Parts: sequence; structure tokens; C-alpha cells
Amino acid sequence: MDTKGRLVAGSHNRNEFVLINADDIGRVTSVKELTGQICQICGDEIEFSVDGEPFVACNECAFPVCRPCYEYERREGNQACPQCKTRYKRIKGSPRVDGDEDEDEFDDLEHEFDYNEYEQQHMAGAAISTRGIGRTASGITTHSEMDPSGVNSEIPLLTYGQEDDTISADKHALIIPPFRGKRIHPMPSSDSSMTFPPRPMDPKKDLAVYGYGTVAWKERMEEWKRKQNEKLQVVKHQGGKGSGDELDDADLPKMDEGRQPLSRKIPIPSSKISPYRIVILLRMAILGLFFHYRIRHPVNDAYGLWLTSIICEIWFAISWIFDQFPKWFPIKRETYLDRLSLRYEKEGKPSELAPIDIFVSTVDPLKEPPLITANTVLSILAVDYPIDKVACYVSDDGAAMLTFEALSETSEFARKWVPFCKKFKIEPRAPEWYFALKVDYLRDKVEPTFVRERRAMKREYEEFKVRINALVAMAQKVPEDGWTMQDGTPWPGNNVRDHPGMIQVFLGQNGVRDIEGNELPRLIYVSREKRPGYEHHKKAGAMNSLIRVSAVISNAPYLLNVDCDHYINNSKALREAMCFMMDPQAGKKICYVQFPQRFDGIDRHDRYSNRNVVFFDINMKGLDGIQGPIYVGTGCVFRRQALYGYDAPKKAKPPGKTCNCWPKWCCCCFGSRKKTKKGKSKENKKKTKNREATQIHALENIEEGIEGVDSEKSALMPQVKFEKKFGQSPVFIASALLENGGVPAGATSASLLKEAIHVISCGYEDKTEWGKEVGWIYGSVTEDILTGFKMHCHGWRSVYCMPKRPAFKGSAPINLSDRLHQVLRWALGSVEILLSRHCPIWYGYGCGLKPLERFSYINSVVYPLTSLPLLAYCALPAVCLLTGKFIVPEISNYASIIFMGMFISIAVTSVLEMQWGGVGIDDLWRNEQFWVIGGVSSHFFALIQGLLKVLAGVNTNFTVTSKAADDGEFSDLYLFKWTSLLIPPMTLMIINIIGVVVGVSDAINNGYESWGPLFGRLFFALWVIVHLYPFLKGFMGRQDRLPTIIVVWSILLASIFSLLWVRINPFLSRDGIVLEVCGLDCN
Repeated sequence: MDTKGRLVAGSHNRNEFVLINADDIGRVTSVKELTGQICQICGDEIEFSVDGEPFVACNECAFPVCRPCYEYERREGNQACPQCKTRYKRIKGSPRVDGDEDEDEFDDLEHEFDYNEYEQQHMAGAAISTRGIGRTASGITTHSEMDPSGVNSEIPLLTYGQEDDTISADKHALIIPPFRGKRIHPMPSSDSSMTFPPRPMDPKKDLAVYGYGTVAWKERMEEWKRKQNEKLQVVKHQGGKGSGDELDDADLPKMDEGRQPLSRKIPIPSSKISPYRIVILLRMAILGLFFHYRIRHPVNDAYGLWLTSIICEIWFAISWIFDQFPKWFPIKRETYLDRLSLRYEKEGKPSELAPIDIFVSTVDPLKEPPLITANTVLSILAVDYPIDKVACYVSDDGAAMLTFEALSETSEFARKWVPFCKKFKIEPRAPEWYFALKVDYLRDKVEPTFVRERRAMKREYEEFKVRINALVAMAQKVPEDGWTMQDGTPWPGNNVRDHPGMIQVFLGQNGVRDIEGNELPRLIYVSREKRPGYEHHKKAGAMNSLIRVSAVISNAPYLLNVDCDHYINNSKALREAMCFMMDPQAGKKICYVQFPQRFDGIDRHDRYSNRNVVFFDINMKGLDGIQGPIYVGTGCVFRRQALYGYDAPKKAKPPGKTCNCWPKWCCCCFGSRKKTKKGKSKENKKKTKNREATQIHALENIEEGIEGVDSEKSALMPQVKFEKKFGQSPVFIASALLENGGVPAGATSASLLKEAIHVISCGYEDKTEWGKEVGWIYGSVTEDILTGFKMHCHGWRSVYCMPKRPAFKGSAPINLSDRLHQVLRWALGSVEILLSRHCPIWYGYGCGLKPLERFSYINSVVYPLTSLPLLAYCALPAVCLLTGKFIVPEISNYASIIFMGMFISIAVTSVLEMQWGGVGIDDLWRNEQFWVIGGVSSHFFALIQGLLKVLAGVNTNFTVTSKAADDGEFSDLYLFKWTSLLIPPMTLMIINIIGVVVGVSDAINNGYESWGPLFGRLFFALWVIVHLYPFLKGFMGRQDRLPTIIVVWSILLASIFSLLWVRINPFLSRDGIVLEVCGLDCN
């Protein structure tokens, strides 16, 4: 899509479409200036050849005619130029027609009789037509013009390559790949790639009749031998073991390394996983005995405390079950990048790796620094992947000119940075983190020019940082009239809430190359339209806009989304994902490949469990052994078709075996024949329903069997169905039908620009299934969990990829206030899902979601409810110490054994999880501590906020209102910001400390006998204090950073609880002072 380096801005609803120059001329051009030469017959744009020359049909007068009109005129017309009436000569690549016998200017046996080849290349664009006849508004030839004989009343269904018994063999849809797209149309099965039984030959006839012995046959035979020799010249992988299953290329040798699987599962050794499962079962049995004892032995003098503790413990047990059993089948995976290259990157041929569209989302450049976003974009542009297969889309949902200018600077610096990275193969390829590495960069570098070029590149990057920081400083003060572009045009996004959609292609067009003359990946700036009165759905809406605009511009079959602060740390990350996605056996059922999140800039002790290692290294491995990990919002490679809401392809099951050797009354097969007849109708109904939900319909599909519907209305029915699902963009609908991606052939640059602006308009999703069944799902601030859950409900599976070098790295908030707000947002999204129709407790039964996978999703949405019993349970020790009561009666030997067994089973389970998960004890302990801190603060407030939002429609925000600064590394670690989330843990800390002091004082006053009962209460209180220790250490490390209001509220609440204790159970008896007879005789 050629925009000549200009910003495209427009609104489909307002019929606005302008191109803004970014040069000194400052003129606004029309859309026609984007196009090349126009065909005088159909009005379409004339294509360019491989050499960059426009297509010329007539060599006498050069009358502008496009290739399709030229082919049609030669095949169906008078075969003459409309202007000079000279007979058209045959051009290389065109099939022969009557009258070409005397033209021997060149030998083109490959296309000699291929009447349908060029027609097939442009047939994918036929789906753009909204009526099925004539030509579209953009001049793309429709199916009815290209192949009038091909129009049939019954258009078959696409079945993902699986054969459907309900469709006759001669009516199966053929998918012929033109360039990157596909042709979807019915025709007799004549595809050369399909296998047929050998044709019978009459021995009396000459073999030349069948094509054997002719010159053409000999040439084809020599070509086949040459290809076979190329495939045999593949070096086998040393040490790799894999199954030799049949793949799609039958000519490949069976033992060839290129035919091996691209990845494999590595099960956890039985020496680790078997004891782990045994301990879990033993823990379940001990848990049953524990509750049996606790329920059968109530504490009569503290019945309320006992009942509260029992309810809390039962909920903790249920939560543990939901969290534990999805980890029953943990696995690891290994990829083979060399096999991927052998299969899809053959020497001397273009790369066959699938294209990937990469999405980067940002909103506010003042909160998300442009320098961080620039580093993420640079790491994407320098990734180790074919350049023509990568397109980077940056979504600026804040329409900030600062982001736009920063991307412009980034695109200029990328011309120097990308060739440097690929020349010396450096890691990572984000310059900020590469130059910050504290390692010997001369190690393993033998190029004499490396030191010189590295120093020069570092100077270039420092200058680049100065320019970016200057833009940030300039953006601090917004002019009264708003920002103005270089040519004097007002910035279209001056009003953040009311602006048109904007698209700017920075790289990948206009011949922009790097300093060494090589091509660069595409870099496209996108800001969707926003108008008052429309619901924009925050990040999920921005991602759906990127899906649509990328489908119009590049339409890669796979998508990668990353946050603006998550750069590519492993340049081979895309290849790692393609080892799963492009695997011929298992790849077709994979909806996404999720990578773990790793972070920079976190203190060594990870005080607030920012790394979340337990979740990414234990829980996600367990889910990978069931149906796949959940989607975590970033670092995930998607299959585009899965995001469109289609069901996963299903394997055809073999027919059931029955025995015919026994009588009908045989018990082995009794009633099976009777059930067969009755079950046929039910099976047909199920097939029909499944086909409607799972298969992609061709755009020209005409439903048969409906009486009283004429052919025109019947032809429109599928189009209306697609418009209700995907919206009223024929270009996008056509691209959605291309399973392997690619832009429909024949579309002009002007029409693509208009459609790109159209699909990011604010009202495009109205009355469609976007956000409901298609794309990122709306209804929760954690759209990632909901989107992955819907895909798994459609029968897809996901894969967890953990390369040795982390694929992505990002930044995380390391101070407590920001960390709690991050957890608050996640918990609020879970509460919204819990109270919605998509709740995994009751949604998605009877589909492809597996039971243990459902357990994990239930656990991911109900965990905020744990905040209520956790708050009560953490307050119980203080209440017990202040009242002198306890939740457990006097412990017997039997109870002691049960309690010890419970604690030992918990410890052993944790140790075994650390063994097979590769997690350290410090990470496990930090995760346990923050589970308590976040549970009594963020989860509790999220539950309240979610209930108010869903049930009462009240939005309550707990925002950060003050900020302090400090110097030095990890200075933010001790940074405290006022937030109401800090009050509950502070209050629990104070009342438990007061309880310990009161309990010890009471024991000292009452003598030695009171220390025994006190031990259990003290252990209970210290358990809470130790778990809240990171919170205590956070403000004790820098006392001057503790806000006064936190101290005031905490002391106030602690005093209230203390006064209540004094009122309920003071040390003195209610009957007054008890006087005892003195033992001394005073007389």
C-alpha cells in the first residue's frame, strides 16, 4: 500500500479522507494521486511486473488495459486492441488461443494450455463483491465475470482440509494458493496436489496418447528428478529423535530431517511426578480427616470463632483443589529450529515461513515513555525472520503527536540499527538493554570492525535518545491551539476523545531501505477513530481495530501482540512459535502460543513477587499438559482464524466396528442395528449444527433446499451473514476467507486505504459480533482471560513455549502501591467475568473445553472471593489473643497427628513442585507472602468494586494521588504512594502485633500454666505477621516515606478493635474484685 510517506486520516461515517504531507510543500492531495495507470475498460489499476514495469497489452499504441481485461479480450472478445484495432499478441505467461499458432517468439510450455492459472490468481479478490455479479467499487473483478460457467447453485464448504462425507466428491472446495491468498470456488476435483487412482491404459494404444514419451513428459520427468535430488541433499540432525509421520509433501524422503516433527513434548520424569501425585492424594485424605475432626469437635465457649474458622478453612480447601488438579499433567516442550529451516527455507528458494503481523499497543506517552516503545519497535524490526514476512503495527489509542513523532524518529534510526543487529547477530536487539549489558561484549566477537561499529552505533543511539527526550520535554506544555504538523496542518488528534482515524506507513514502502540497501519490515502507525457517544472498549477495542486494519493491509495468518514495554529478548522467538504453528501434524489445532513473561529492573529479592515465577513455571506447565495455557495479555502468537471465532478443525472419526458373526440377540451388539437407524437423523442434525458453527462458508454460497427463494436473494444470504459477523467491509470479509493469509489480488492502493480507514471507524463494530464472538472479547478489563477462554471453548488448544533464552522481557512496578494497583486491575477483571454470562462455572458446556482446563478458568475468576475468608482468618489470631479464646479445643494425640500430617503434606507438595518446576524456595515463599498481602488488599477492594459496578452500575476507582521521588538503583522499591489499598494490611499488622503483646503480658501475669494454651495463639498470629513482613519492611526501610494518613487510619482502626476487646472481655471479672482469705495469721 503506497502512501508516499504521508499520514492518512479520515472518517468513514463523515465521508472524510485526506492525505497530509509531511514535507515542506504542505499540500493536501487526492486519493487518485496514490494510484498508478488506470485501465480504460474496467477502471482498475494496472499492475506492475516483477521488474517494476507496468503491464502493456498492446505494443503498437500502449493503450492502458489491465491484465484481466487483456486475458478476457483474447479469450472471449475480438482479440484486438480497442484503440488501434491491432490484434493482441500473446504475452509470456498467457495461455494460447486460436490464432496464436504462428507466434513462435518464445517457448512458454509451462503456461501453454493453462487457461485458468491467471484466473485462479485473481479469484480470491472475487469475494470483495457485495452482489456476486459485475465489478466492485474498487474495480476488482468478480467471480461471475471471470468464470461464468463456474457459478453453481451449491457452493461447498471449506473444511480445513478435512473431507466431509455429506458433500459429494466432485463438489469439494478447492483451495488454490495464488501468491499468499486462496481461491475459494466450486469446481470438479482436478487439483494436481490431490491424489487419484492411476488411470487405466489400453496396451494397444500408443503411449504418446497418454503423454508418455513426449517431449513435455520428458521435461516434466527431468524436473521431478531435479527436485527429488534437491530434497535428498538435506543434512540430518545429529542426535534428534522424532517420529516419521506422514507429512503433506509426499516427495520428501521418509527419513529426511525436514520431515521430522518441529517440536516434541518432554514429560516430567516419573521419579518426580509420581511422588508428587501420591502426596496430593495423601493430602486429600488427610484433609478429609482434618475436617472430620474440626467439625466433630466444636469449641463451645468460642463458637463464633470456631464457626468462622471452619468456613474459612473449607473455602481454602476448595480453592486449593481448583488450583492443584490442573497441575496433574505438567509437561515441557522442545523445539527444533534447524528442522523448521530445512523444511521452509530451502537454499536458493524464497522463504516459505508464514508472515506475521505484530501488534504493539500504547495509550499515554507520558505514562508509557516513548523511548521504551521505541526500543520495543526496534527489537521487532530487527527480529531474525524474513523481512518481507514481518509487519509491525503500533496502536496509539491516545492519538498523541508525541508517539507519532517518536515513531518517525524510530523509523529513521532503524535504518542503521537493523543492519547492525543482523550483521553481528547481537542479543538482545533492543538498544537500551543491549548497551546496558554488564558483560564483555568482545567475547565471541572476532570481526575486527565490531568494536568500531559498536562504538559508532552507541553514539548514534545516544543522539537518538536526545532527540526522543527533547520531544518528550516539548510535549509537557501543549499549545493553546493544539499541535501543528511540519507542513502547517493541525494534528488530527488534538482532541483525544474526538478525532478521525489515522494511518501512517513509515517503513516497507516508497523504497525506504536501510543504510546497506536492504529492505526493512513494515512499520505502520494506527490510531483508530474516536467520537463522543461511542463505546471504545479500551485495549480490547484497540486490538480489534488492529486485527481489521492489518487484514486489509498485510493479512498475515499469524499475529503477535506485545505491550509497549515488552521487547523481544530472543531474536528467534517468532521461529520458536512457528515450530508449533506450522507443524503439519498438530499445528492446525493450535490457536495461540504463549510465552512466559520475564522482567527487567526488579530487585534481587523480588520483595513483592513481581516475577510471578510460580505461576509461569509451575501452573502454566501444568495447563500445557491439558489443553494449553491461558492467555496472559502479551507475548502471545495467535492464529488469525482462531481470533475470527471459528471452531478448531476436527478429525474424522472412523466408523464404529460391529460384529456380523453373531445373531441379532447377541449381547455384544444387542440393539446396535436398531439404534443405527434411529441415530442417523440425530447425527445428521448434529452434523448440520456443527457445520454451521465450525466451517467457513464461501462468500458465494447459495443455500439449496429452500423453496420460494429466488436466486438473487439466496445469493445475498451468505453475504448478509458475513456482514453481521465481521462488519460491512467487503475487503475485510474477503481477507477473512483466506486461511493462509494474503491480500486479495486486484485491490488498488486507493481502495485499500479507504477500507483501512473504514475498518477503524468508531461505528464499524455496531450490530456485529466483534467483541462477542470475534476478536478480543469485551466485558472485562482482563480481556486476555476471556479471549483465551472463548478459544478453548471452540475446541482449540494452546501451547506454552519456554525457550532457554527468554523470548520477551518487560518492566513491572516494583513499589508496593503500583504493584497492588496492578493486582487490583487483574482481580477486578476476574470479578467481572465471574458475574457475566461468560463465567466458566456455567458457560461453554458441551463444547471443546476439557474439565481440568475448566477448573483452571474457574480458579482464575473465583480467587478474589478468597479475600473475604482470608481477611477474617488473618484477624482471628488477634481476636483469640485479645479474648483468651482459641478456634481449636484442647488438642489430643490424634489431633496432633492430623495437624502434623497436614503441615508435612503441604511442605512436601511445595518441595516436589519446586523440583519439577525448577522454582527456588525464595520464589515460592515470596509468592505465598504476596498472596496474603494482595488477598487482604487488592482482591478485597476488587470484589467490592466489581459488585458495585456490575450490580449497581457504580464505578469506584482507587487511584494513586501522590508520588515521591528518590535517587539510586531500585529507588522505586521504597516509594510509597497514598492509596486506600494499604489500609487493610496495615491494620491487620497492627492488631496482630497488639495481640501478641497483650497475650504475652497476660501469660506473664497469670503464671507458667498459661503459656501452654498461649503457644497455639502466638503461632497463629506470627503466621500472619511473617506473611505481611514484606509490607512491614517496605515502610520500615524508609520511615520518612510513610504517609501520615496511613498511620492515622491504621492507628484509628486498631484502637477501635482494642476498645471492642476491652468492652467484650476485659481482664477484670464482671462481678467485681474477688477477695481471697489470706493464708497468714496476723494475730
